[in-house]
Amino acid sequence: MTVTQNSNGDNMKDDFVSSGRAISDLKAHLVLTTKYRRKVFTGSMIERLQTIIWELCCKWDCKMIEVNGEADHIHLLFQYYPQLELPKFVGNLKSITSRRLRNEFPELANVYKKSVLWNESYFIASCGGVTVSQLKEYVENQKTPN
Repeated sequence: MTVTQNSNGDNMKDDFVSSGRAISDLKAHLVLTTKYRRKVFTGSMIERLQTIIWELCCKWDCKMIEVNGEADHIHLLFQYYPQLELPKFVGNLKSITSRRLRNEFPELANVYKKSVLWNESYFIASCGGVTVSQLKEYVENQKTPN
């Protein structure tokens, strides 16, 4: 992670990442629900999911910020580079976590006869440290040259 300076010389947030010619601060909130919203996860399953997701984030060059969940869904907050293809990442994450959990926790294989753990759909939203109105005001207050 790179610390950058703004035009005033002040240090910006040190969670900005640099890759090639881009400096970015892209974060997303992903929610995955179990197929049919069945309440199948236990604490040990959520704990194992955290480890698997951390490994996948490393593989995809993402930074896992937080993962947690309840009996029928999980939340993942992560930072990523602009070149990451989010649908491919989410598809891979769903596929790998489904396969590993079903192999490691046979009780899941009993609930889901086919190799599907997750609902087909998912929720993902971008998130950041400022609101749209704050950004709008910042852009409006730029000093346009004559």
